[in-house]
Amino acid sequence: KMGNAESNAYQNHLSRFLPEEQSDIDGLFDTLSGSSGSAGARNPKAAKKTVTLAALQARQFAHTREPLPGPMTARLYNGMKSIDLPGKSSGLSEQIAKEQFVIFMSNLLKGNADEKISIVMRMISKTGGPLKGKQIQEFTEDLITSVVHVLSYRKELKGWSLENTRDSSSGVKALASELLSELKLPDGTKLMGSQLLETNFDQSVIEDWVYRVPQISVFLSVVIRQGLQVLHSLPDQTNDILNLVPHCKGIKGRGVVSLFDIPAIIYINSHLPAEMQHKWQLLFSSRLHGESFSQLCAHIVNKGPCLVIIRDLDGFLFGGFASHSWEVKPQFQGDNRCFLFSVFPTLAVYTYTGYNDHYMYLNHGQQTMPNGLGMGGQHGYFGLWIDSDYGKGHSKAKPRCTTYNSPQLSAKEDFTLDAMEVWAVGDAPESAGRKGKKSILDVDPQAQALLEMAGKSRQSEGLREPMEEDEDDD
Repeated sequence: KMGNAESNAYQNHLSRFLPEEQSDIDGLFDTLSGSSGSAGARNPKAAKKTVTLAALQARQFAHTREPLPGPMTARLYNGMKSIDLPGKSSGLSEQIAKEQFVIFMSNLLKGNADEKISIVMRMISKTGGPLKGKQIQEFTEDLITSVVHVLSYRKELKGWSLENTRDSSSGVKALASELLSELKLPDGTKLMGSQLLETNFDQSVIEDWVYRVPQISVFLSVVIRQGLQVLHSLPDQTNDILNLVPHCKGIKGRGVVSLFDIPAIIYINSHLPAEMQHKWQLLFSSRLHGESFSQLCAHIVNKGPCLVIIRDLDGFLFGGFASHSWEVKPQFQGDNRCFLFSVFPTLAVYTYTGYNDHYMYLNHGQQTMPNGLGMGGQHGYFGLWIDSDYGKGHSKAKPRCTTYNSPQLSAKEDFTLDAMEVWAVGDAPESAGRKGKKSILDVDPQAQALLEMAGKSRQSEGLREPMEEDEDDD
């Protein structure tokens, strides 16, 4: 009877996978256990092969550089080992049976929150039981590190690389603490800092957290599919992995290191409207295009929705998402999909409050209205402001920006700009590709006339760049 219960549970889990997925999982198990053929696929008794931690590690080190960092391999092993089989003494064997392997894959890749959580608990700590915040933090950092590592190893970063982005180590910590900020005690209290790290959290709290923070499940899925090379090539119903990292355009061969790091790209991209998550294209970089407000405008006007990211002289990184093409005009523009964000020292997104509609603002060459690029707040008190006197800016939020509820994003309220990038997201609007694109001075004849009266030539003449070819960066 025990044998029947065992094979029934096993068959139920196996039946969640499509036939080609089953053979993928069988093949992986056979490789890890050193057996071949798929005799065990339909009859688990025929294949009493097992997998050890050493075998999992050996698979990792069979290559010049392991697909997954060592700590994550050990966590996957502990998760597999924690699967209780009917009629077997739980967790005592150091070897993983085929049934445990299949149930682990089924729970993490196809399971509901309850099924995932019991494994996640054992991946966090071999012993299970209430877990300290510090243990959850270490697991989350390991998980994010593994995602960055495996996507880089498998060449799945879609034009981004560890060379053309900011170092990911601080980004891993920043993303982990942002995800952990969603960990709440049963009464809804959120803990911070050392208090969070020292508190014990029981299974129901962690279950609630994994349920509310979808990145945990998505990251686990990436680690298993790409790290163990299983079910990674099969068409998948979930788009969350598909657009985890957007295609990167416009940076290749230009010697630029983006202000973004990989964890920040993943996090910020997940907050964009779904139809804009598949591609980012570099429109403006102060290192490539110079430190000039008219250059900035010439590169970003009428280019569709985009992300602006700034580094101040104190090293703080922050910016905003503009949901509409930037236009030069003395009115606010955009809609409630706009948001402000911080990348360093903290990673966070701040969305609209409904208090006002001061989403985005761009003005240049006018005498009556402020000239510069702004998001949120109001004239003179923007959540994010870059002055047309390029290099100066402010982030005034006492205590919070009215439009986005964001705090002060820069180190000092009035900051000096160190570097800036603007990335178009999603597909370029039709008009952006038209020949003879207008520059800001074409758009604003008043500004052009003023310059000519003052005897100044048009700076943007001869500086206009051809549109980047779209297919050059994969």
